[in-house]
Amino acid sequence: MTVAVIQFGGSNCDRDTVRGLEAIGIDAELVWYRDSLPSSPSGIVIPGGFSYGDYLRAGAMAGQAPIMTEVSALAGELPILGICNGAQIGCETGLTPGAFTQNASARFQCEPVYLRVERADTPFTRGFSEGQVLQLPIAHGEGRFETADAAVYEGLESSGRILFRYCDAAGRITEAANPNGSRGNVAGVLGEERSTAVLMPHPERAALSGVHDSTDGRSILEALG
Repeated sequence: MTVAVIQFGGSNCDRDTVRGLEAIGIDAELVWYRDSLPSSPSGIVIPGGFSYGDYLRAGAMAGQAPIMTEVSALAGELPILGICNGAQIGCETGLTPGAFTQNASARFQCEPVYLRVERADTPFTRGFSEGQVLQLPIAHGEGRFETADAAVYEGLESSGRILFRYCDAAGRITEAANPNGSRGNVAGVLGEERSTAVLMPHPERAALSGVHDSTDGRSILEALG
């Protein structure tokens, strides 16, 4: 069983993701967006980068690629994870509601951040406890989570589909700990199926020892094997 890591023109975290998965003993292969998914993958990752140069808006064009129809059809059958640009593509495809829009600072931000685990009963967070604080890096210019309708956000809250929130080192959800202005400090959300998730921080960059101070990304990636 192999994890499929989808490549679009402009993806730049695809190989990082493969390395992160292989570092924890999970086989992974790159799949070009014009090709079909391999038969019976153990999981799918839509990695970060700048698919199609972020023309129109981040993730909009990649979200229309035929391979994403294949990915959507597998939601609920295996773990699917969208990271950064992959999170934007996931929203555009309808894997999860909402959208990731321009940072409140209107600047590209690349820095380590703290996240609080809001749900520990998902494949991606089973290695953590609810309320646990993680540290992962971000690298995005359009990472601010928003919903067009307040009722959509309220529905995510009431159904327990907020996976991670930005917080401080003590786990407090504050405006100062929110790097991009996301509604409710949201850093990651779940699809209707709890095995589908998107998040803006990069777990693959916190999976290799010696790359970052944290290796908290390993447990998130373990869900895919």
